[in-house]
Amino acid sequence: MKKEKKDKSHYLFSNKALVALIIPLVIEQLLAVLVGMADSIMVSSVGEAAVSGVSLVDTVFILMINIFAALATGGAVIAGQYLGKRRPQQACKAVDQLVIFIVLSGAVITGLIYVLKDPILHGVFGKIEPDVMSNAQTYLLITNASIPFIALYNAGAAVFRAMGDSKISMKMSIVMNAINVAGNAILIYVFHFGVAGVAIPTLVSRMFAGIGMMVLLRNQDRILHFSRPFSIRLEKGILKKILSLGLPNSLENSMFQLGKILVLSLVSSFGTASITANAICNNLCSFQVLPGMAIGYAILAVVAQCVGAGDYEQVRYYTKKLMIITYAAIFGTVCVMFLLQPFLLGLYGVSEEANGYAIKIMLWHGVMAALFWPMSFSMPNALRAANDVAFCMILSILSMWIVRIAGSYLLGSVFKMGVFGVWVAMTIDWVIRSAGFLWRYLRGKWILKKAI
Repeated sequence: MKKEKKDKSHYLFSNKALVALIIPLVIEQLLAVLVGMADSIMVSSVGEAAVSGVSLVDTVFILMINIFAALATGGAVIAGQYLGKRRPQQACKAVDQLVIFIVLSGAVITGLIYVLKDPILHGVFGKIEPDVMSNAQTYLLITNASIPFIALYNAGAAVFRAMGDSKISMKMSIVMNAINVAGNAILIYVFHFGVAGVAIPTLVSRMFAGIGMMVLLRNQDRILHFSRPFSIRLEKGILKKILSLGLPNSLENSMFQLGKILVLSLVSSFGTASITANAICNNLCSFQVLPGMAIGYAILAVVAQCVGAGDYEQVRYYTKKLMIITYAAIFGTVCVMFLLQPFLLGLYGVSEEANGYAIKIMLWHGVMAALFWPMSFSMPNALRAANDVAFCMILSILSMWIVRIAGSYLLGSVFKMGVFGVWVAMTIDWVIRSAGFLWRYLRGKWILKKAI
C-alpha cells in the first residue's frame, strides 16, 4: 500500500525560505573564516612570534565573544518563540532587553580585561618567549576595546536570523570584513605597523558593524525592532527568560573556550612551531565545518519558531532535513579542503616543522569532522531552541573537561604526541558529545521544556 504523502503546506518554512536563510549564513561564515586566514597570512609576514602572539590573545577574546554570542542566542530564541506564538510586541521587548543587557555587561567585561591584562597573559599562558609576549600585549590593548561592538553585532545578527532575515548580517559582515582586510593590508604592508596593523582595523570594523546593526534595528517596519519609546529600564520578566537560555549557553561556551585556553597553554609548552601550526589549523579547519556553523544558526531560528507555535512535528521535520544537509555539505567542504591543502598551507610560508604538524592535523580533523561534527554541534542547536539548554550545558562541559582537556594532557604530554595529540583528544570529545545529543533527541524529553 502506497504511503500517503503528508501535507506540508502549513509548514512555517518553505524550501525557498530555507535556502534564503542558509545561503547568506554560509557566505557570512565564509567571510569570517577567510578574514581570519587573511589576518594570519598578513601577520605571518611579520614573523612567527607575531602569529603566535595574536593567536594566544584571540583565544581569550573568543571566550568573551562566545559569552555574548550565547546571550544573543538566548534573546533570539525567546524573540523567535514569541513570533511563533504571534506575539510580535513581546518579541520586540525581548530585543530591547537583550541589547540593554549586552551593552552593560560588555562595558564591564572590557574594563575588567584592561585591569587584569597582566594576570591574563602571564597567568594563563605561563612562560612564553619574550617576543611572543610583546606582540600579545600590543594586540590585546587595542582589540579589547572592540568587544562591546562585536557583541552588539552578534546580537543584531541573531535578531535578524530570528525573523528569518540573514541577508542583513551577511551584508554587514561583508562591509566589516572589507574594512578589516583593507586596513590590515595598508597598515602592515604600507606603514609597517606589525601586530598593531592587524589590531586597529579589527577595532574599527567591529565598531562600524556594531553601531550599524543598532541603527538598522531602529526601523519600525521590520518584524523585530526596538520598541518606541525605547526604555533603558531592565524588565525582570523578559530578561529572566532570556537569561534562562542565554546563561547556560554562556556558561557552556565559556567553559568550552576556557578549556581551549588551558589546552593552548599546553600547546605553548611544545614551542613556537606547535603554536603556529595550531593557529593555522584553527583557521583552515574552520573551512571544513563552515557549512555546519552556518546551518546551526538556521536550526536555531527555524526550530525556535516551530516551538513557539507548539508544532513539534515541524521541529522533527526541519531538524532531520537540516541535519542531512549539514552532513552532505561538510563532506563536500572536507573533500575540497583535502584537494587545496598543499596550496593553502603554502600561503603561510612557515617553517617546515610547523607545516608538517599542520598537514597531519588537517587530515585527521577532516575525517572526524565529516563523521561526528554535525551531531556534536548542529544537533544540539535544535535542543537549545526547544529550551533544553541545561542538558546541552552539562554534557558539553563534562565532555570538554573530562575528555578533551584530560585527553590533551594525556596524549600530548604523557604519550608524547605533542600538538597532534591535542587535536585527537578534541575529536574524541566530539564522539562522546554526538552519542549524548543523539540519545537525548531520540528520547524526546526536550519536548517537555518550556520557556514562554
